[in-house]
Amino acid sequence: MHIATVNPANGETVKTYHPMDEEEIGHRLQLAEATFRTYRTTSFGERARLMHRAAEILDEDQETIGRVITTEMGKPVKQARAEAAKCAKAMHWYADHAAELLADEEPDAADVKDSGASRVLVRYRPLGPVLAVMPWNFPLWQVVRFAAPALMAGNVGLLKHSSNVPQTALYLEDLFHRAGFTEGCFQTLLIGSAAVDDILRDERVKAATLTGSEPAGRAVAATAGEMIKKTVLELGGSDPFVVMPSADLDRAAEVAVTARTQNTGQSCIAAKRFIVHTDVYDAFTERFTAGMRALKVGDPMDEETDVGPLSTERGRSDLEELVDDAVRAGATVLCGGEHPDGPGWFYPPTVLAGIDREMRIHREEAFGPVATLYRAADVDEAVLIANDTGFGLSSNVWTRDEAEVDRFVRDLEAGSVYVNGMTASHPAFPFGGIKRSGYGRELSGHGIREFCNITTVWQGA
Repeated sequence: MHIATVNPANGETVKTYHPMDEEEIGHRLQLAEATFRTYRTTSFGERARLMHRAAEILDEDQETIGRVITTEMGKPVKQARAEAAKCAKAMHWYADHAAELLADEEPDAADVKDSGASRVLVRYRPLGPVLAVMPWNFPLWQVVRFAAPALMAGNVGLLKHSSNVPQTALYLEDLFHRAGFTEGCFQTLLIGSAAVDDILRDERVKAATLTGSEPAGRAVAATAGEMIKKTVLELGGSDPFVVMPSADLDRAAEVAVTARTQNTGQSCIAAKRFIVHTDVYDAFTERFTAGMRALKVGDPMDEETDVGPLSTERGRSDLEELVDDAVRAGATVLCGGEHPDGPGWFYPPTVLAGIDREMRIHREEAFGPVATLYRAADVDEAVLIANDTGFGLSSNVWTRDEAEVDRFVRDLEAGSVYVNGMTASHPAFPFGGIKRSGYGRELSGHGIREFCNITTVWQGA
């Protein structure tokens, strides 16, 4: 098992780690269980104090942790700093709102009386140690959007992070410890994927959350189902970006470039399939392709870089296979399409037109800066193309026609519909998907309640 920081900008191995053995894993599980017994009784005020402090430390560490993230997975450093700032914002938000989100609820008085009770409450109680299996693409954000609500609810966290971001994983454990959380409140497990099954089967682990690939999601869901443990899954996405004739084309094209290439296109909620009404197809395509072509690809530590390397050599080869398959089947390359010579796992912003549903890139998620263009004759065809995927994470619609907005909101099969804007995650709004994109929700009140025991408290007269 290889746990290491390998710089994707040049392919050099920076640092390697030995996976934890069974004894160390057992010790950490025991510590998590013991810590939960006392941490669960702490007040919301005390949890909020600790969470605010963690957010403050993270803000202070933006430059340092940003460079670590960039070294480990290749994100342009300006985006890495922004990720750290976003995490601190979410931590502050949950510190401020958790008590309200998890406050006791009182059912309607008539229903209480009808039940024969003098009083009924619905109370949200923590479950215990929660295992988080997290990916490399947003190595801070993916973890914090689980950890902040879980810790504020009174749970404790166990992190199995992706094996190519070990320094970020260890930083997160240290962050919460420096903020004053008890040692067992949040622990990083430096382990390979093969160790996850045994940990999830351990009775001390009460639930799991996973962000990652479909195979990983299926494996975790299968074991959790066998053990009857709660899970939340956020898997892949192939989000549509629909452009209708009434849209502001200049703004739509500008946002489309960012939506496809942010984080070098390695985002589950990145717009990937661009479905454009035939009346504005040529005009949008011209603007969009020019914007993609103008992006600066290069050293991710350079403040001027827009697109860095892909995180792994395998990731680049997988993306190339999808593009090559499409071209062989008749797709047209409008820009990009070939990786440059030299070190690092770079791939240029690429636009493909003439996509049909038999191409692999139509059915599979393209995890990198590759956009596919589709022409739609009307709203009906736009909806049909948008929903012609096994994924259902988010969606983007550009139109100023309210009737069209209503139609898309009603019919698009996705966990989110963003109108005249780019899909993004915010701590106050629920985030998650349907179909093969997973189930359950993160963020907002919905996210913090996912790992709570929703308890009915009935008191007789």
